[in-house]
Amino acid sequence: MAEKRNIFLIGPIGAGKSTIGRQLAEQLNIEFFDSDKEIERRTGADLSWVFDVEGENGFRYREEKIINELTKKQGIVLATGGGSVKSCEISNLLASRGIVIYLKTTIEKQLDRTSLDKRRPLLQGKTNQRDIFTVLAKERNPLYEKIADITICTDKKSTKIVINKIINILK
Repeated sequence: MAEKRNIFLIGPIGAGKSTIGRQLAEQLNIEFFDSDKEIERRTGADLSWVFDVEGENGFRYREEKIINELTKKQGIVLATGGGSVKSCEISNLLASRGIVIYLKTTIEKQLDRTSLDKRRPLLQGKTNQRDIFTVLAKERNPLYEKIADITICTDKKSTKIVINKIINILK
């Protein structure tokens, strides 16, 4: 059963990893973690500050340490940051320590879902988010596909439908 396994959610910004992960964990009565929120909690600062002060390399180093620690737990749902799969170390940890679910979405949905979000470091101060999402998709989508055990498109489905689909697949 899903309660005994780790479930790792990967995908781009705005795919619904945190929202779906939180509610999936609640449905399965297991712990939920969000690697980005965990970085913020441990540093006492938001991700934008960490990116500004430490750069992306510093952020990725923190992300690797936290994901390594969290993936050692048993029976959790973990929402990862969109760029975590850029790290071979993180990809290997996820693939070897649980079920990896790629929450796939289109650039249109990403734009819709992030239009009012001011907390995403890669989008801060950028005027053409479509171009950013396009570049990130080219770089990251093949990485998501490579390590995913399950792929679910979240575009035209409610959170509840996606969660039910995940639970049914895991049974």
